Amino acid sequence: MHIRNVRIYKEDKRFEEGEIWIENGLFADSGAAGEPEETLDGEGCYAIPGLIDIHFHGCMGYDFCDGTEEAIAGIAEYEASVGVTGINPATMTLPVEELEDILATGASYGRKQKDRPDQGRADFLGVNMEGPFISEAKKGAQDARNILLCDVDVFRRFQKAAEGTVNYIGVAPEREGALEFVEAVKDEVHVSLAHTNADYDSAKAAYDRGACHAVHLYNAMPAFTHRAPGVVGAVADSPHVMAELICDGVHIHPAAVRTTFKMLGEDRIIFISDSMRATGMPDGRYTLGGLDVDVVGNHATLVSDGALAGSVTNLMDCVRTAVKEMGIPLETAVACATMNPAKSLGVYESRGSITSGKKADLVLLDQELNLKAVIKDGKMLTGKGR
Repeated sequence: MHIRNVRIYKEDKRFEEGEIWIENGLFADSGAAGEPEETLDGEGCYAIPGLIDIHFHGCMGYDFCDGTEEAIAGIAEYEASVGVTGINPATMTLPVEELEDILATGASYGRKQKDRPDQGRADFLGVNMEGPFISEAKKGAQDARNILLCDVDVFRRFQKAAEGTVNYIGVAPEREGALEFVEAVKDEVHVSLAHTNADYDSAKAAYDRGACHAVHLYNAMPAFTHRAPGVVGAVADSPHVMAELICDGVHIHPAAVRTTFKMLGEDRIIFISDSMRATGMPDGRYTLGGLDVDVVGNHATLVSDGALAGSVTNLMDCVRTAVKEMGIPLETAVACATMNPAKSLGVYESRGSITSGKKADLVLLDQELNLKAVIKDGKMLTGKGR
């Protein structure tokens, strides 16, 4: 495939007018493939890598924790259709045996997908475990009945069931045994601070011992204040830590998003959607982690106490919101949804940029950031030519 007349997002985070060549499902050097079978006029669109969502729960009525390959396939199909070509779905705080079954199903789906990579669905990249090692004080939409203290043996049961595909494990560092847990597993998984009531000192201690990630910064953690900087302050003081942000226009005020970029820099921020099964669906009552959730517009709240319960916005729409409503430059927003998550996952050598030899996952957006085409593994999924 040859795509001409596009503004290509480059690894230096700038757009450059040019053309893109694809051969055997990979980006290729200009003209290296000879005469292409298909030529596409990009009509001046932005050409960006396929997005990667490292933390979300579901969409289109499905949840990863449904524990079925049908659910994962439905999720992956929708995500690809909106330009998210790599997925790393999240679990909720559920009983250990149930989580093992969910993780085993994910691993099985991932193996089968590798055997049939032309299914037009987002690639399954692994799992983000948001619980169960969290704090009841900041449980949010998690079920407190299933919260556990950190346990290395239980984590390794999870990782065994997942066939090594757990990429992130969330902990509340203020709880008993958490710091020892961080030291024990830091070389096996990214340890993230999640749903925690930790003060600055507890959070910083966890990062100093090897934790390297923050789950949806600002949400489900103490507020950042000038005398009690909490988890946010610990993240700012830990240069090796990457932080998730939900830029759906509901979870974080635009001024806080802009301030976070000034505080952390653009290389340490990963946009996530944290979307639940109601994403792509009409308003109504849904479930998340076994709890009832009411959805009205772009707000999802627990029926029991009105707490925010994830988002109903996909990652591509989060990028649009960051650019159009929060004042984040497009070049920066794209990096936070492509390059940064790929680097965090350790897959940047094969995806996350439009570079010769990498997977040809590509999204074309017009000047208003409307989706014009999605190309997955060098094949047109949606848009012109489909």
